[in-house]
Amino acid sequence: MVEQGTSRKKTKSVYISTVISIALVLLMTGLLGLILVHAKNLSKYVRENLVVNVIVNDNVSEGDVLSLQKDIEKDPYVLQTEYTSKELAAKNLTEDLGEDFVEYLGHNPLLPSIDVYLKEQYANTDSIADFISKVSQNSKIKEVIYQESLIDVVNDNIKIISIVILAFTAILLIIAVALINNTIRLAIYSQRFLIKSMQLIGATRRFIRKPYILYGILHGLIGSLIAILLLLLTLQFAQKQVPELVFLRNWYEFVIIFISVTALGIMISGLSTYFAVTKYLRAKSHSLYR
Repeated sequence: MVEQGTSRKKTKSVYISTVISIALVLLMTGLLGLILVHAKNLSKYVRENLVVNVIVNDNVSEGDVLSLQKDIEKDPYVLQTEYTSKELAAKNLTEDLGEDFVEYLGHNPLLPSIDVYLKEQYANTDSIADFISKVSQNSKIKEVIYQESLIDVVNDNIKIISIVILAFTAILLIIAVALINNTIRLAIYSQRFLIKSMQLIGATRRFIRKPYILYGILHGLIGSLIAILLLLLTLQFAQKQVPELVFLRNWYEFVIIFISVTALGIMISGLSTYFAVTKYLRAKSHSLYR
């Protein structure tokens, strides 16, 4: 009875350590998934906030400018626009300079403008050049200004960061699979004599495998749920520390990550358990002592 109780405690200890190990590995994987989502959303946010300034001629009435703004918004490249009148431009510049330059000059030299924000996929030099060639044909427009060097730098940096993150993701995924697989193999190793004993008294391989695989799937599920809970707490903590992260939040993508973490935990645990049990089912009795 004492030996049986000790064996049960040992088994429970092995199962608990397995679940904790799976949860920690899945937590690392999930954290990287959250980083990927935030990096993707940050990339989109940066691209969609690159401004193309459409400067309007001074003799154009406000009604015509608003009509021009509506025409620009119909362009498939355009996400949104923002109209800045001469008066508003002067007010903004006065606040930046800290003095009234209009009073000093005697007139307002600024021109009305329309700030154009392009859709993410069109925030590149080729698409912007195509957009400029279209809108520049309008006689109401004096010129179109954008920071070409800034756009090139932003796009180049986003590409480099994306490649680095994807490479790191692939490496971590391989490590996660290896760690969970080794953890489960060690857990099954402690059950190798029981597996072989059941086989020697006539139990079929399927009969022996089934409970272990079910336990493996259950451990993967519990581990993934623990990892998801920790991910939610981490996400909540991060957004409290950095409130600006709220604009990057996309619950649909987060749900995809949580489902992926759960599926990964169940799949790896189930398959690792299957192969580990099969190994000892095929092993010779004398090799179990090695």
